[in-house]
Amino acid sequence: MKSHNSYVKVRYAETDQMGVVYHGNYAQYLEIARIDWLEALGISYRKMEEEGVMLPVYELNLRFKRSAKFDDQLRIETTLKEKPGVRISFTYQIFNQEEELLTEAETTLIFMDMEKNKPMKCPQYILEKLGY
Repeated sequence: MKSHNSYVKVRYAETDQMGVVYHGNYAQYLEIARIDWLEALGISYRKMEEEGVMLPVYELNLRFKRSAKFDDQLRIETTLKEKPGVRISFTYQIFNQEEELLTEAETTLIFMDMEKNKPMKCPQYILEKLGY
């Protein structure tokens, strides 16, 4: 599985005075989608951290096409860009309930050994779940 769809309903508290989703909330939407992507593969983020692996965000890019608004049902399509190494990169497309493309995004995260506080290669069990 290289792509996965996640769903988020926009809450009122996530909007600004103009009635649209505040741009800072998109990072949370992407995090929800990444964790959902991992869970769909059968990978628990909590278990990964318990095993000493974390995934801090290295890079985040957003391109806004249209505004998401209160009560919108968002579909976030998360796609793995390439085989993970020390880094894992995703692309995202966020659509509203009318299937209008609202936002395109990319993130790159680094596999980190929590004990050594240093980058590490993607764990083998993740590569196996991805078919590599």
